[in-house]
Amino acid sequence: MGGCYARALTWYRTAMSEGLFAQFANVWVPLCLDRDVVAARAASFVVAGERVVLFRDGTGAVAGLIDRCPHRGVALSLGRVEAGQIVCPFHGWRFDGQGRCGQVPWNPDARRDRLSATTLPVRVAGGLVWLFTGRTAAGEPKVPASLLRDGVRVIGQSFDWDVHWTRAMENMLDSPHVPFVHARTIGRSLRGRENDMMEMVWTDTEFGADITAIRAGETPRAPLRYYFPNVMELSIDPDGRVLRMLAVCMPTTPGRTRLAIYTVRDFARARLLDALFARVNVRIAREDKAIVESALPSEVPPAADEKSVASDGPTLAFRKIWFTRIKPGIG
Repeated sequence: MGGCYARALTWYRTAMSEGLFAQFANVWVPLCLDRDVVAARAASFVVAGERVVLFRDGTGAVAGLIDRCPHRGVALSLGRVEAGQIVCPFHGWRFDGQGRCGQVPWNPDARRDRLSATTLPVRVAGGLVWLFTGRTAAGEPKVPASLLRDGVRVIGQSFDWDVHWTRAMENMLDSPHVPFVHARTIGRSLRGRENDMMEMVWTDTEFGADITAIRAGETPRAPLRYYFPNVMELSIDPDGRVLRMLAVCMPTTPGRTRLAIYTVRDFARARLLDALFARVNVRIAREDKAIVESALPSEVPPAADEKSVASDGPTLAFRKIWFTRIKPGIG
């Protein structure tokens, strides 16, 4: 317990010295399904060591604040939401979706314009709530086209992994591991082909990259897409139908990742069938978890510190993005 506390305290001090969302600043990231933010209750998250709270404001729109009351630093998410304002559970201060202080109990003459909470840019697109990890939004989120299709059902689930988010992200962009880690599930069809040549081609795009797998005797296809900074989209699309898996690797506290998986489908859309798709994701995520959590060091090191081969192209491309854009906070 003491070790976890010490790591968290170190992360917090680093974040305070470097600004909000240390080593993950100035990027758009998906936090949750829009429908998961309900009118009467706050939703709390931890993103790169920073507590975030979402709630519905007076117009019903999703608002985001740093989950820290400016008065005594307690979590606003522990309070209630009333009439579009979040009420601090400690002293009853109220804040609207713009962070403005609406009431200070016992202090009717307080200068409330000086008592605002810290707001964060939030967008709702493709059925997801997107957060910008900075005070002022830069551009707009790059939303996968599959989320914007008519007639699709989107479900979400999440898992906590004891590993730095960069290791989890590399795993999502890595195809060569599939027949080994997932030999009993999605990797069955590749078993016995390990001696074939596999070329992985990374093609830069406006949103991140397309990743094309080229294997002997097969038509090249791009089953993976990388959306900067932390989203992977896997295209399955059986028989012309839409079936996509979006994996979001979110840094939370030091050395921990919240892996969120969103399933997008335009068939079998009955709510009762959600559990079937979710069960498959649980099994596959469990197969990955034990392997990825064993990686040392937990954070991906510079490319020269590990031995790599040609089929590692996508993970090495991501590693360059991590060291040159994300970690420095360039966005």
